[in-house]
Amino acid sequence: MERAEIAAHIPRLRRYARALAGDSHRADDLVQDTLERALTKFHLWRPDSDLRAWMFSIMHNVFINQLKARRELSLDETAEAALESAPQSDPLELRDLDAALRRLPAEQREVLLLVGLEQLSYAEASQALSVPVGTVMSRLSRGRERLRAVMSGTATVTSLKVVK
Repeated sequence: MERAEIAAHIPRLRRYARALAGDSHRADDLVQDTLERALTKFHLWRPDSDLRAWMFSIMHNVFINQLKARRELSLDETAEAALESAPQSDPLELRDLDAALRRLPAEQREVLLLVGLEQLSYAEASQALSVPVGTVMSRLSRGRERLRAVMSGTATVTSLKVVK
């Protein structure tokens, strides 16, 4: 039963991985690493919790670990390809949206993708990112505000450096 439950979430995992990783090969590797970890750690999943949010949490952690290993924080053209699959939208608008998303800080971009693209609730996004619900809400609000400003051409987005 566990494999069937996990397999049901593969399309969403692929979509989110492409938006996060950018490169289709890296996205496929990310999905594979996520599925492998989910299967080996399935005994840790609590049946009273949301499996989808748990798997996005695994993907987020794997992605962050890969970023630390590569020391990069960027999206590539694969996110654009995923966005272009939306038939009702203008491809030029989608390219602008993709470029604007890439200019956002990673924390805001992740929340926007989970809530906006994957339609997770604030609580599910909170669980997936291991941050409080209030943090999800504030990142989402700031991300939407910055995205609107970038899309309208009234603001520039600067990346903040993570200080440890």
